Amino acid sequence: MNTSSTLFWYDLETSGINPREDRVMQFAGQRTTLELEPVGDPVNVFITMSNDILPQPDAILLTGITPQQTINDGVTEAAFLKKFCDEIAVPGTIFVGFNTIRFDDEFMRYLQYRNFYDPYVWQWKEDRGRWDLLDVVRMTRALRPEGMHWPVVDGKPGNRLELLTKANNIPHDGAHDALADVVASIEIAKLIRKNQPKLFTWLLKMRDKSQVKALVETGEPFVYSSGKYANDTEKTTVAAWLAEHPKKQGALVYDLRTDPTEFLTMDAQALAERWRWTADREAPPRLPVKTMQFNRCPAVAPLSVLDEASQQRIRLSPELAQTHLKIIEENPSFKETVVAALALLDVEQGKRQKTQKLPAEAQLYDGFFDTHDSNLFGVVRAAQPNELTPELAESFHDKRLKTLLARYKARNYPTSLTPDERTAWEAHRHEALLGGGQNSQLAKFMHRLGELAQSDTSGNKRFLLEELQLYAESIMPSLDEWGS
Repeated sequence: MNTSSTLFWYDLETSGINPREDRVMQFAGQRTTLELEPVGDPVNVFITMSNDILPQPDAILLTGITPQQTINDGVTEAAFLKKFCDEIAVPGTIFVGFNTIRFDDEFMRYLQYRNFYDPYVWQWKEDRGRWDLLDVVRMTRALRPEGMHWPVVDGKPGNRLELLTKANNIPHDGAHDALADVVASIEIAKLIRKNQPKLFTWLLKMRDKSQVKALVETGEPFVYSSGKYANDTEKTTVAAWLAEHPKKQGALVYDLRTDPTEFLTMDAQALAERWRWTADREAPPRLPVKTMQFNRCPAVAPLSVLDEASQQRIRLSPELAQTHLKIIEENPSFKETVVAALALLDVEQGKRQKTQKLPAEAQLYDGFFDTHDSNLFGVVRAAQPNELTPELAESFHDKRLKTLLARYKARNYPTSLTPDERTAWEAHRHEALLGGGQNSQLAKFMHRLGELAQSDTSGNKRFLLEELQLYAESIMPSLDEWGS
């Protein structure tokens, strides 16, 4: 790790939970040294919602941020990203937060993609990187909990940020405000670093995918904390490398808590059936294999860290794990069958994706861009609004980018639209908001708004629902113009 590296702690508040469909409404962050000392002033920015999107009402009730606030106090996505790239994503920056890898990072990728930035380089190029505090919390709780108070909710461990701050008397006014959550995350990190410095330093080092790969691919059992594992075992188990992931994304690892014997005689189709998630409590046990992506900072540690107290907390002994690993090693064909089962599941997923008709904004993972198109990103970002023309759009090879350019202009520079461009934008808004009849954005939005209005709402919640109603009315395309 570069000694000049810094941590940039960040958090987003969004209009919903789906990064393909929803939008970033607030970005906040604070840079620190690796020793968690602040560097510079905090960042706190609202980002204007475009008028082709309706927020999820539940998200607004949670954060209290209305679309009107982002319009009054915010900047466009393009303006925010210029500030982000010029002042925040500087060389040596390690982006970190509380559950950022699974949530916030995805929103940031889609944000950059639809605004003609490379969606990946901000986290790897020029000694940049990423980390995540949530799995650090999980592993600390499982292995080295001394020095902190750990919340329990309804008899189950709770690792939500607001629960951790309350249990440890850390001020956290305004939970679900991005900047308040950033400050709270740093304080939790300081507490872990103070009480368990070796574990903290180890997991910071293991954010390097080559370090993870070196540990996991030895074939020896290792300790692994993940949200996929059960609450009552502190989200932690002992796992072992099973096979390289066919797509080179990492590895398939087996949860050695489970005796593999019953799976050994199953064919690929049977294993695929047992691999699927199900909410049915009566369903047979799921195949305890998961994909570990080395570049997603998994919380892993050598088996030697598992002392007697930790074994009690995670309800698993090294001896039992070794017994189950030996069974797998004595049946090498099992690994091949698991890989074949994954191939069957991938085929099913591919068929489902082909039936989905996603807008260009949601097609980030439909393929990488060629060098020609990537080089044009900078041209788009540097262009004056009147230079964002249909001719420039046609110069892209990728049809996603041809579509996105006109929408990029409309969202970021609406006053610069020509009459033809405005007509095209209004047609897009009509389809985005009203297309699909009973399944349209508007229909779903109004249905949920009605459900929430029937619940026990008073004071600020009622105000927020009224604001959402007014916002929806204000951005609706004219039915007279487009038909009903």
